[in-house]
Amino acid sequence: MAGANANTGAMTSGPHRPPMQLALALDHAESHAREDFLEGPSNAAALTLIERWPDWPSRTVLLRGPEGSDKSHLAAIWAREAGARILSPRMLESAAEVPIALATGALVLENLAEGNFDEAALFHLLNLAREERAFLLITARSAPAGWRIGLPDLASRLRALPVVALEAPDDALLRAVIVKLFADRQLAVDENLVGFLLNRIERSFGAAREAVRKLDQEALRLKRPVTRSLAGELFREP
Repeated sequence: MAGANANTGAMTSGPHRPPMQLALALDHAESHAREDFLEGPSNAAALTLIERWPDWPSRTVLLRGPEGSDKSHLAAIWAREAGARILSPRMLESAAEVPIALATGALVLENLAEGNFDEAALFHLLNLAREERAFLLITARSAPAGWRIGLPDLASRLRALPVVALEAPDDALLRAVIVKLFADRQLAVDENLVGFLLNRIERSFGAAREAVRKLDQEALRLKRPVTRSLAGELFREP
């Protein structure tokens, strides 16, 4: 009993600590509708490609751009128009699965990257798409020219694909993206906050997405509104 009392005293002694408030990491869906795609000089060539389908320079095209550059948004717009399936390269584990992937005559192969695909299956996919005159849109962060690929014929085929690039956004587009990212989280923000973030983050869609996420998460944790003042604390001013 004495031991139990000692333990009880140890557990109740000392200052009381309130429970920590945890911010829930909720997913915020972004619309991939055509009317919600933000246009600018950096994505004009890619958008033109999507909208001119089926008048493409080749039935297989690679769309290249950094993370968060809206490749998935463009791919989703095209997939709805073309009736295409959307697959991850890792879902093509063997050549036997290729005919099923091309069943609708159009396919998006999303986020192709060095080392994340079965070479034989991808080579078969490219060949079968050409034989069946199917359309294939491949998205990737980098062009395949610098990738290490074991099959020489596959390396040659990938490097010969037409590549349309999404470039870094200009200020006007990045500003619009920041506003949209906040709106996707049901947050209305003022121009002072948007301008502050624009001058503090890397000029990329990915950096904008991460800044908005961090600011929203910190506001939830502290139970404060998303303001220019909070952003100044989170992204230290010089």
